[in-house]
Amino acid sequence: MESASANSIVGMVPQAMAPYWSKAGVDVQLALNQTLTKSLLKIARNKLDAAVVPPPAFSALQKGVGPYAKIADVAKESSKNVRGLFSMPGSYYHAITWADSGIKNWADGKGKRIFIGPPAGAANRQITTLVAAGGLPKDDYDGLKAPWGAATQSFQDGQFDIYVGVFGLGSQSLSELSLSHDIRLLGVKAENMTPPEGLGMQAAVIPANTYPGQVNKKDVITWQTLMMMAVNKDMSNDTAYKLTKTYLENRITLAESSATFRDLPITDYFVGVNAPLHPGAIRYYQEIGIAIPKKLLP
Repeated sequence: MESASANSIVGMVPQAMAPYWSKAGVDVQLALNQTLTKSLLKIARNKLDAAVVPPPAFSALQKGVGPYAKIADVAKESSKNVRGLFSMPGSYYHAITWADSGIKNWADGKGKRIFIGPPAGAANRQITTLVAAGGLPKDDYDGLKAPWGAATQSFQDGQFDIYVGVFGLGSQSLSELSLSHDIRLLGVKAENMTPPEGLGMQAAVIPANTYPGQVNKKDVITWQTLMMMAVNKDMSNDTAYKLTKTYLENRITLAESSATFRDLPITDYFVGVNAPLHPGAIRYYQEIGIAIPKKLLP
């Protein structure tokens, strides 16, 4: 199984779940710090059993576009080998500016330099859509791209005026950043709080005073990424069943163990799933009486 960085929520959840899966009879060999669009392609090409993937990546694979444009025909055909198990909540988008920057809302960001994610991937579309939902059209600012790992330091070095990054709610690294220099968080407008379908996100709130150097007096509406646990269609029904059952039956336990996992129990089973469900997952949902959307049935 592959996932993102070890300190991201989508990396932390599989790590936390590994002992539970092992107890259920599924030995998960976890590889972290992976590029998830590549992980998805490995599943589709029968080279990997499972990975946490962004739903927009699967849409791109089906259409042979984005990171798969150069192998469009192969991507479209191999997408038929991917199945979904369940949704997972990801990180929160935080649109950050220094409190003394003079930027108090998105309108103040006109003509400014805004970090919009890595050079390739689903984040660019997600961030530009989020910024537009805040009231700043795409053509009204200078969108800059850089690897996630370099973004925070680049912001501290003054390369961005607004840094739209992904963090778990209450992130320690963001808390430390705010202690070094007060920050302001920019949100989306209330009437735009629901993200467009297909972006792989859901509405979320960053409460006032979440970070020690946060100057916002009111809660900030933002968007939270959604992920899908994707597997190869040839995974055994028993393994897919155990992965699904064990995760869903231990979500509350994880949430009680750490505030990082607070969103696990309240995230809908299917909100981030856009691949057909694996028969093993279908078996579990049917056992507990959960209605499955027709579009997710193979």
